[in-house]
Amino acid sequence: MSAHPLAPGVGVWPALGAVYRAQLSRARVARIPLLFVATFQSIGIMILMRGVVDGGDGEEARAVVAGSAVLVVAFVALNLLAQYFGQLRAAGGLDHYATLPVPAAAVALGTAAAYASFTVPGVVVTAVAGGLLYQLPLGGLWVLLAVVPLAGAALAGLGAALGLLAPRAELATLCGQLGMSAALLLGVLPEGRLPEPVRLLRDLLPSSYGVDALAVALVPRPDWGSVVANLAVCAGVGAAALALATWAYRRAALR
Repeated sequence: MSAHPLAPGVGVWPALGAVYRAQLSRARVARIPLLFVATFQSIGIMILMRGVVDGGDGEEARAVVAGSAVLVVAFVALNLLAQYFGQLRAAGGLDHYATLPVPAAAVALGTAAAYASFTVPGVVVTAVAGGLLYQLPLGGLWVLLAVVPLAGAALAGLGAALGLLAPRAELATLCGQLGMSAALLLGVLPEGRLPEPVRLLRDLLPSSYGVDALAVALVPRPDWGSVVANLAVCAGVGAAALALATWAYRRAALR
């Protein structure tokens, strides 16, 4: 009896699309309450900071609004994704993916993209509410079309890598929480007000460049060159973070 050949593996792009749709559907069912929490948390921070930060297009007001909007992405794409992959690895869920004819890059990138795009409604609501609360011009909010996917890719890649590289699920949760706290503390404060050592730490945080790009856009006449430069750096950091997540997935799946 002749042996039948195995079915060929699925290409990266079709597999990535399938993983993305499956994870996005899962996130809509299981993570919607947490998206509300992330959005209300960011709006609450803006209301709290409004007591000490004046309205208008000053640096402080723009930093609070931009940092709070990107914090929604950090809560979901970094924190929750770190927890998801940490729990998946601990429960042996990676073994299931390893048996499928799906490239490792498709699993890591598709899941990261789903969690990042899931944050779009919360980011938009937070940015609009912040613009109204701090009396900022809203004409530059279209920059969110670039900020959300780029900052989301960077944070989701980092979150996935933390969850996959952590030896235990509890440590993955801790790393996700610490990353989100860093995004909160270093995102809503103006860079110029931070001490030099803290400013260097801020430069290492992937979401900082998305925050800076959005903050520059929240003025009557934005410096579009600065916006593009910050988005370019964010894109480069995002590509590196996703590459790290793909390597971490391959490493975890083969162990």
